[in-house]
Amino acid sequence: MKFTAPSAPGGAARPLAGTILALLLVTSGCASHSERMLPVRTALDDGQPREALRILNEAMGVQTDADLPVKLDSENSLYVLDRGSVQQSVAQFPASQRDLEAADKAVDMLDIAHDAKDSIGEYVFSGSSGKYQAPPHEKLLVNTLDMINYLELHDLNGARVEARRLAVMQKYIADDLHEQDSAALGLGAFLAGLTFEKSDQPDEALRWYDQALQFRGYGALGDPVRRLLARGSYRSPRLKEIEQGGAPAPGLDEAGEGELVFVVGYGRVPPKEPQRIPIGLALTLFSGSIAPDDAAAANRIAAQGLVTWINFPTLGREQGGYAIPAATVDGHSVQLEEAVNVSHEVRAEWKKIEGKIIVSAITRLVARYAAGTLAGAAAGGHSLLGTILSLGTQATLTALDTPDTRSWETLPARVAVARVRLPAGKHAVRVDARGVIRTLNVDLPKGGWSLVSLMGLR
Repeated sequence: MKFTAPSAPGGAARPLAGTILALLLVTSGCASHSERMLPVRTALDDGQPREALRILNEAMGVQTDADLPVKLDSENSLYVLDRGSVQQSVAQFPASQRDLEAADKAVDMLDIAHDAKDSIGEYVFSGSSGKYQAPPHEKLLVNTLDMINYLELHDLNGARVEARRLAVMQKYIADDLHEQDSAALGLGAFLAGLTFEKSDQPDEALRWYDQALQFRGYGALGDPVRRLLARGSYRSPRLKEIEQGGAPAPGLDEAGEGELVFVVGYGRVPPKEPQRIPIGLALTLFSGSIAPDDAAAANRIAAQGLVTWINFPTLGREQGGYAIPAATVDGHSVQLEEAVNVSHEVRAEWKKIEGKIIVSAITRLVARYAAGTLAGAAAGGHSLLGTILSLGTQATLTALDTPDTRSWETLPARVAVARVRLPAGKHAVRVDARGVIRTLNVDLPKGGWSLVSLMGLR
C-alpha cells in the first residue's frame, strides 16, 4: 500500500489533525500479547499449570475455569484457546472441550469479520489492532485436540462431530488457502481414523488413515489398516500396498485383547516476540520486498534522525521440543513415535509471511510520517509549532506501534503416538513428558479400547 503526505494548507487539515492529537493524548502504549502471556509461560516452565490457569482467568476477567469472558474478541479468544490447552494438560477434559469449541467459533467469526477497517488500523497505528486471523496449523489443531478430549471420555459421537468439522476445515485450507502439506493434517487424520474405526465405520476410517499415512509417524497403523481392509471396500494405492504386506493379526475379540492408544504432547511452540531494529537495517535486510515509493519515503524519514525504529514481531525459541517422552504399561516400555513437529509448522508458516510483516511495519512508519505531516500542516505558518506537532505525532504513533505477537502459545512443540494391544483386564499406565507425569489404571474390556493422553507443556 502506498501512502503520500497530504498537502492541505490549514483549515481543512485542522479538524482531522485535532482528532489525531486528541486520540494520542488519551491513548497510551500497551504491552504486546506475548508480553502479557509471559507469566503464563513462566508458570508452565515452573511446572505450575494451575497457576497458569489462574493467570489466564485473571486476564479474561473471569472467576473460575468454568467461566467464559463476556466478549470473545481477538485477545480473549486466544486466552480461551490457551486455557483449553492447559485444561487438557491437567486432564480437565470436559472443561477443555468447552474452551476449545467456544474459541473455535470465535476465531471463525473473527476471520469472517476481517475487513478494510482492520487493515487501516494495522497500517496507521499497530499491527495488533486488527482482528486475529489464525494460521492453518492452528485451525487444524483446534478440532484435532478436541478429538483427544472426546476420545479420552469414550464419547465417539462427539469425536465424530469434531472429525467432520476437521474435514470442513481441511477443505477450506486446501481450496481457499492452498495449504495441503501441513503435518498437522496427519495427526488429525490419525485420530479421526481411530474415531471411525471404533465407531465400526471401516470405509470412513480407511479414508482417514489413508490421509494420515501420507505423513511419517504412523507405523503402528499397519495392522489396524489390514483388519479394516478385510471388512471395508475403500482402497488406494497406499492401502493396497499395506494389504499385500501380509494377513492381519486376529481381531481383538478373538485374541481376548483390548487396545491402548497413546497421544503425548511435549514442550511448547515458539511464541512470537516483539522486535525493534533501526529503519536502515530493515531496509537493507528486506529491500527486495519493499515497494520503491515506500522505500524512498522510509529513507526520507530515516534522514530526519528521529523516529527511525521499526517495530515488528519475530519468532522466539520453542520450549522443550527435543525432550524424549516415555510411556510404560505394567512397567514395560511402550515405543512412542513422533507424529507431528508443531514447532516446524509454526516456523514454516512464519517464513512465508515474515517479509510481509516487515513491509507492513515499514508501511506503518510511512503512514505515521503522513500523519505527522498532517499535524504539522495544522499549525499553519507557525513553523516551530508545526515541526513539534509533526515530530510529536510520529514519535507518539511509534510508541503506540505494538507488534502483533498474537498466537496460540500453549500448543505442544511436538506430539508422539503409539498403539498397543494388551490382554483384557486392568493395566497400570504411566506417561512422562518433561517431568509432567500422569499415572492411571486402565481396565480394558475384551475387544475394547482406551485413549491415554498427556500434554507436558513445560
